[in-house]
Amino acid sequence: MYKYIPTGNEMVSLPDLDAETAGLGSVTFLSMGHKGMIRIAGGEDLPLISPCIEMNGRQLPLCGLIWTREHDWIPTLQARAGSLAVTMTVLPPVGERGFALRLSLAARESCSVSWGLHGCWGGSWHCVNEDKPLDGVARCYKSGWNDSLIFDFRCGAPLFAFAPMMSQPCTATHEEHNGQICYSLTKNERFGAGETRQMIFYWGFGFEEVAAATSAKEMLRRGWEWEYAKTSAWLDARRAQLSTPKLTELYNLNLFFCIFFATGVTLDTEELVGITSRSTRYYVSAAYWDRDTLLWAFPAILEADKALAREILCYVFGRQRRNIGVHSRYIDGTVLEPGFELDELVAPIIALGSYVRDADDRSILAEPDTQNAIELILRRLDDMRHPSIPLYETFLQPTDDVIVYPYLTYDNVLVWKALSALSELAPERYGSLAAKAAEVKAAIYAHCVFAGADEAPYFAWSVDLNGVHNVYDEPPGSLQLLPYYGFCAPDDPVWVNTVSMIRSPDYEYSFAGRNIAEIGCAHAPYPWILSLCNSMLSGHDEQALKELESIEMDNGIACESVDADTGRCATGAAFATCAGFLCHSLRTIHRENENER
Repeated sequence: MYKYIPTGNEMVSLPDLDAETAGLGSVTFLSMGHKGMIRIAGGEDLPLISPCIEMNGRQLPLCGLIWTREHDWIPTLQARAGSLAVTMTVLPPVGERGFALRLSLAARESCSVSWGLHGCWGGSWHCVNEDKPLDGVARCYKSGWNDSLIFDFRCGAPLFAFAPMMSQPCTATHEEHNGQICYSLTKNERFGAGETRQMIFYWGFGFEEVAAATSAKEMLRRGWEWEYAKTSAWLDARRAQLSTPKLTELYNLNLFFCIFFATGVTLDTEELVGITSRSTRYYVSAAYWDRDTLLWAFPAILEADKALAREILCYVFGRQRRNIGVHSRYIDGTVLEPGFELDELVAPIIALGSYVRDADDRSILAEPDTQNAIELILRRLDDMRHPSIPLYETFLQPTDDVIVYPYLTYDNVLVWKALSALSELAPERYGSLAAKAAEVKAAIYAHCVFAGADEAPYFAWSVDLNGVHNVYDEPPGSLQLLPYYGFCAPDDPVWVNTVSMIRSPDYEYSFAGRNIAEIGCAHAPYPWILSLCNSMLSGHDEQALKELESIEMDNGIACESVDADTGRCATGAAFATCAGFLCHSLRTIHRENENER
């Protein structure tokens, strides 16, 4: 499996920096006008951007590549090219429409070298779950705006452009071949023995030529040191220290991946949005789910950056309000995949309650969008209530798969949580919801609890309210999380029996006894990383932390599921919202352990 070292900022994502070649396969950005993401990709034989080091007319391959991440996010490479030592750092400065790449060469002996970057613009793609090639005209030309090349894409009118600027004069060339644009940005130099030199390439992005070139020029004017200091300070302010170096590195890497790949700012309208992932390596990329953003990514973002958490809520209660509870949506709030999901309907209320409590900010409750969203959610909730029993139905389960029976225990626990939260957030207006929450809780115990052959009671996964139920669990919405949400105590015998059943080797989707002893489901029959998170939050943290010390996932980043023996990614690479829930689970356990000392 290829190993990638993703990085990015709020405007551009670099999802597939190849760990073996140092080639950058693509750059992505979000476009509100296109309801999703645009991917600018490399060619068949050459990536979009790659180091180019030639000696005596021969390309020198990079050898002995060693990658590290400065400040747990900024990729830095140490390698060799012939007798030259090569260092490359990719910096995505916060607040900029682009990124910078610094290339350094150190000569062991005197030599003449042609060095810089080269690459190929092989195609452009529209990405929302599925990737479709864009129909239009790709152009490359020299421009007075940056004294270098401009790459732009037009569909009648401009769609986007990108442009490089260099810290030193370079020779810029390009040619078109079979619809692909290949280019080079290089200079010829004579190195003395022991001499080190560097070049910095600033890549700007924008709507058209001027915006792209001046985005690069802004970074060039500011300079590498200024951009690096600003970005490293931003990262350091959000990093956390956990109990071991391994867990600390894992936490911070996944935190920044969540922040920069589960949220982003659109290039065309400059609006913050929440999405599943800004990497097309995740199989449902560049779309919005209430559950994914608010139950998984939001808790970690709230712990790290309360201002960003508030922006996310404003986006949800604004653009996304009209279709809250619908399976998935485009980033502009319109419906992508229809289908009602109860967990998604109440997720915004649960996130709102957490934000008000942790940020100590009640002002968001007075926002008209917030008030309108709450009323809309409550109306839709009433529509899904059983005529006589205070339980609420859903059509899709937390995996987005169709239900077996319409009343899910886990989903109704979230309803209880949301109603309880509202009654506490605004008792003067919603105080009566406390009684409704109590009715839901009583109904769950009355209608969702059954006894096994040994007469031990347990929570069913779903029920039809006519006595029929099934025994099942899903990592994206697990019965293991009932104490985490405050619904029952960890020693509640019904819950204890339930967890014992689904973690037992006898359960179909349990991987008890394997290296990664977590739980899967029909959607992906492998151990889920979300299950590992659930384990940390449900009293099985010792086992989960041991697994995390050795698990590979997607090159250290959360994925949907892993192989039960190797811990390598099995499904759902680059799962940005899951990365957030992994961070939240780690930090929760760390905090609890610290409090016990």
